[in-house]
Amino acid sequence: MSGHLHDEGHTIAGWTGSAVATAGALVAGVGIIAWRPGIWVGLAVMVFAALIAWVLHLAGWGKPPGWRAADQWGLTVRDRAVREGHAACLGCRLAGRRGVPAGASAAPEPAVATALTDSQADVSV
Repeated sequence: MSGHLHDEGHTIAGWTGSAVATAGALVAGVGIIAWRPGIWVGLAVMVFAALIAWVLHLAGWGKPPGWRAADQWGLTVRDRAVREGHAACLGCRLAGRRGVPAGASAAPEPAVATALTDSQADVSV
């Protein structure tokens, strides 16, 4: 371990989106200085970077909002809960995945049989 005990959120989706957005900012910067169409090309690349990061997050290469267990901190660890969606995640909500709120069970609770009262027991006999 490298000496830190916190999750820095490094994911494939995060690194890929950041790299493509950096390239888009570079192209936009060149557009400001010398090549006017570069401004629009760079802005389009930055929008594309957001879409790439979103798609990779939905494919399980991102991370859920909030804290992750230490065994989930690795760069190449896939998020298996993303199929249902994350409850507090804007990207999952935009994709139509509502998620299960924290602390709630994904499986429905079994129905509990109620006891019959004396008057109900007399009627059923």
